[in-house]
Amino acid sequence: MSQEQTAVREQSGTPGDAEWLDTPDRGDGRVYVMPPELDFAVKVARATGRPLLLRGMPGSGKSSLAPYIARQLGWRYYEHVVTYRTQPRELLWSFDSVRRLGDAQVAARRGGTPDDASYVQPGVLWWALAPESARRRGRPEGTEITDACPDPFEKVNAGRKRDHAVVLIDEIDKADPDVPNSLLVPLGSHRFVVSEIGEEIHTEQPATAPAGGAEAAAEHAQWSRHLVVLTTNEERELPQALLRRCVVHRLPEHDRDMLVRIAGKHMADWPGEVTPADEELAEAVADKLMEVREQVDKQDVRRPSTAEYLDALRACRSLGIRPGTDEWRMLTRNVLVKPQQLAGDPA
Repeated sequence: MSQEQTAVREQSGTPGDAEWLDTPDRGDGRVYVMPPELDFAVKVARATGRPLLLRGMPGSGKSSLAPYIARQLGWRYYEHVVTYRTQPRELLWSFDSVRRLGDAQVAARRGGTPDDASYVQPGVLWWALAPESARRRGRPEGTEITDACPDPFEKVNAGRKRDHAVVLIDEIDKADPDVPNSLLVPLGSHRFVVSEIGEEIHTEQPATAPAGGAEAAAEHAQWSRHLVVLTTNEERELPQALLRRCVVHRLPEHDRDMLVRIAGKHMADWPGEVTPADEELAEAVADKLMEVREQVDKQDVRRPSTAEYLDALRACRSLGIRPGTDEWRMLTRNVLVKPQQLAGDPA
């Protein structure tokens, strides 16, 4: 391993080679190629305090941006992957009414009532805006707590800035329109009321003042302390009210040169030393991917994404596969086109 690779791993806390293979989608934000247009969109979102809505094809890097920004800035990180079953307030809080009912029946026989806050589970937006309140489950400051709620990303957030957070709300388009509509006020005002306990949750005051005096504090105040990143695969049209409240950026499909650039960043983080042969392989796989894209376009099949390009490159590098061989044609069916090739072999 080269000295440069060793330095990258020491700085990022890269796991050993065995763990690397066991967790190909770590989502730890160590590697990301930031185009200037995307970097500008992030700055606009931070300057305005608005959520950043990322559009683009699956595998284009939408979900990878948030953990990368959090890692680069040293901010706390939270994520929630939306599904068709996601409830409107789930990103804010949930309440275990079933457990509360059972406990209430037991407590009634003893002449008491349960503490409703004990059944509150803070969601990712609550943790981002008010972590101390989340730990107290919404109880007033100074209350004696016997059931403090643990940070769901405690390991990731160890040592990160308490006053800043990045939240990823992934695949928001999968949710019923009630979900994004329910987030309009919390995302705009950074406050909401937990109905079961009657407590308003709002952004907590900074725990520490910015270092550097009044001038640094003034500059610090120009930037939002939180960044919410939403992603969509365009499966469902999002409410116009949400779009009006977001900074919107579309991630373009990566061309051949961008694929090679991305591969270079990732290979520096993979096990083993990067050789000139590896760099040539990245270019060759990118060339073949362009050919595959042209061929599947004729069959109206989804184009292979950047994520699948990296999978193909990893397989070629590990197994000694070269584009144009029989193994490459099999790899194309396994990784790049998958079941869609049934309409014809695009390789």
